[in-house]
Amino acid sequence: MNNFKITHIPKVKWSSDSPFNIKPNPKTLFFLFFGLTLFGLGEALLIVSNFGVTPWTVFAEGVAKNFDISIGLATFLVSISILILWFPLKQKIGIGTISNAIIIAFTIDLFAYLLPLSKNTFLSIVEMIIGILLVGIGSGIYLITNLGPGTRDGLMKGISENFHKPIYLIRLSIEIVVVILGWILGGTVGLGTLMFAVLIGPIISVSLIVIKRTDKK
Repeated sequence: MNNFKITHIPKVKWSSDSPFNIKPNPKTLFFLFFGLTLFGLGEALLIVSNFGVTPWTVFAEGVAKNFDISIGLATFLVSISILILWFPLKQKIGIGTISNAIIIAFTIDLFAYLLPLSKNTFLSIVEMIIGILLVGIGSGIYLITNLGPGTRDGLMKGISENFHKPIYLIRLSIEIVVVILGWILGGTVGLGTLMFAVLIGPIISVSLIVIKRTDKK
């Protein structure tokens, strides 16, 4: 249970010294792009599973429907909009912040296009579970690079650090608010959405701890 109470992002050997590092170590960049790609793939798996997408994708889907744009583009626009909330939380924009907005939006559209929509219930459940795990693990990997969190994770990180509340609790609260707004806008809510909202905080917290412990070996 202590793993769930983490309130700060740990650092490892390949973490950047600063989010403003314009020439990060190649290994750090690799983990940044790898983590973000896993994140985007996880989001795409949830989309094609037909069991409901992530709360933020529900919101992006609602925005996409109302403005007749792709989910990837809507995700990008939402990410940019959230940056406004960063200022009072004193979060720092870095390469990871910009990469997050671009890479995740691109990989969601790419993998959602390449992966066929599931018509098998068992396969859909498997895709849903793997999708949630990939988003959580991908988040843990790219956050530890310390090249700047994505806009949504920066919001979570900023609230957690400023109010000294566990990451899992802040993430859960944000997901609930976002999924309600997304549903009102016409986004699709399903079992995957609810499971994601409940599990993503703990998965990210455990991922951060596991990565830090592995780095010490």
